[in-house]
Amino acid sequence: MNNKTLTGREKASYGLGAVGKDMVYMLSASYVLYYFQDIMGVSAYAMAVILLVARVFDAFNDPVMGVIVAKTRTRFGKFRPWLIIGTLTNSVVLFAMFACPPALNGAGLVAYAAIFYILWGVTYTMMDIPFWSMIPAFTRGGEERENLTALARSCSGVGSAIVTIFTLLAVHALGSTFGGTSAKEIERIGFKWFALIIAVLFSLFIIITCLNIKEKSSVSMPAASVKDMFVSLIHNDQAMAIVVTIVLINTAMYITSNLVIYRVVNK
Repeated sequence: MNNKTLTGREKASYGLGAVGKDMVYMLSASYVLYYFQDIMGVSAYAMAVILLVARVFDAFNDPVMGVIVAKTRTRFGKFRPWLIIGTLTNSVVLFAMFACPPALNGAGLVAYAAIFYILWGVTYTMMDIPFWSMIPAFTRGGEERENLTALARSCSGVGSAIVTIFTLLAVHALGSTFGGTSAKEIERIGFKWFALIIAVLFSLFIIITCLNIKEKSSVSMPAASVKDMFVSLIHNDQAMAIVVTIVLINTAMYITSNLVIYRVVNK
C-alpha cells in the first residue's frame, strides 16, 4: 500500500484529466441534439429514439466495463491502459460525431448519428470508469482520497464551465474563419473544428495524468463474470430498480443539458 502523500504535481495532473474529460462530456451532453437536429436536419423523433437507446445501453455498459477493468492485469496497471485506450478512441469518435458529412441525408444521416453517438457513450465509459476507479490505487485512503475526489469534482466543473461559456463563441469564430457563409454552414464547420480542439486537449490532459500518476498499490477484489452479473440482475428486483432509476436520471440530465442550447440560441 502507498504510504507517501500525493505531490502537488500528482494532484494537478489528476485534476487536469478531470477538466479534459468533462469538457468532452459537456460538449456531447449539451450540443449533440442541437448539432444533429437543427444543423444537420435529423428529425426530432429520430433523435429522441437515439438518445433513449443510448441511455438504456449505458445502464448496462457501465457495469460491464467495471468488470472488464477489474479483470485487467498489465505491467502498466489495470486502470491506465483503459484510460489511454478509452481517451484516444473517444477523442476520434467525438471528432467524427461533429464532422458529419454534409451530403448525408435521410436514413444515412440517422444511422450516422446513431452509430457515432452510441460509440461515443461506449468509449467515454471506457475511460470514465477507470478514471474514478483508480483513486484507491495511488492514494493512502481516508482523508487523502476524499480530498482528491473533491478536487477532481471541482476540476470537472471547470471543464464543464469552459465548454458551456465558450462553445458558441468559438463555433461561430471558427466557422467564419474556415469558410462558412450561411448561418448553418458556419455552425456546421465551427462545431467540427471546435470538437477537434476539445478532442486534442482531452487526449493531452489524460496523457499528462497517466504519465504523472502511478498505480502504487494493487486493488484486487473478486469480479463476477458478465454472465453472472446479468443473471443476478434479472433475479434481483432491487438491482433492476436501480438500473431503471439510472436510465431515467441520465435521460433527464441529457434532455435538460440539450435543451439549454435552445434558450441560449433564441436569445
